[in-house]
Amino acid sequence: MKDALQWIWKQPAMVKILLAVVALVLSFAVLKLTVKNHNHFFVASEFIHVAGIVALIYKLTTKKTCSGLSLKTQQLTAMFLAARIVCSFMLEGDIHTLLDLATFVFTAWVMYMIRFKLKSSYIKELDNFPIYYLLVPCAVLAVLIHPFGTSTYISQVLWAFCVYLESVSVVPQLRMMKNAKMIEPFTAHYVFALGVARFLSCAHWIVQVYETGGSYLFLLGYGYLWFPMVILAEIVQTFILVDFCYYYIKSFMQGQLVMRMPV
Repeated sequence: MKDALQWIWKQPAMVKILLAVVALVLSFAVLKLTVKNHNHFFVASEFIHVAGIVALIYKLTTKKTCSGLSLKTQQLTAMFLAARIVCSFMLEGDIHTLLDLATFVFTAWVMYMIRFKLKSSYIKELDNFPIYYLLVPCAVLAVLIHPFGTSTYISQVLWAFCVYLESVSVVPQLRMMKNAKMIEPFTAHYVFALGVARFLSCAHWIVQVYETGGSYLFLLGYGYLWFPMVILAEIVQTFILVDFCYYYIKSFMQGQLVMRMPV
């Protein structure tokens, strides 16, 4: 396995991209064949997100430092979770609502620790991505493109907002890690968990498109943009995290305790 990763590392960028696409396609195929109820992808995705937050909580309580963590990503996470919880209560609560509540509480606790208890170890200068670059486009998109149905207009826009915001919420954390160039293990575990969670969520929609013969995408031709936008948001979020996940696996296979990101 280690030799295979070293071989991949030496290949040109286009070859790496091609291999990543092939690996994703094969992974989608395996998931489709092994998981009968594809709604389980969403549940698994949310459980993995919770596991990533728990890794952060362990770091904050045992290491007594929040170095390397982006407060802005936690704030964006809290925002889209709050929007999704409100929508869930307005529609119908289920296991997804419970998992979102648990994740929201854990995220709020992480924010509290960064802002107050461990403030001295928070490197604000590295956490410098302007979040309004993400919030404003997501809000505008939500107003323009959102689901239609029997629910209220507010819940439709809120649901779209949380989908769009979730797809880019990790950007400040990735920016901070690029600035720092070195990533501590628990922060890396957290972001990798987000990557796996997003892959499973994306797999759900890709499989749905395949099983419906692409009818979800054909809705685009009828002026109904919501489903194509959801799929696009999932794909964008997955590919945002692909590069990090590659370096995470590479570092893990090399036995490195601290990840190094390229400049």
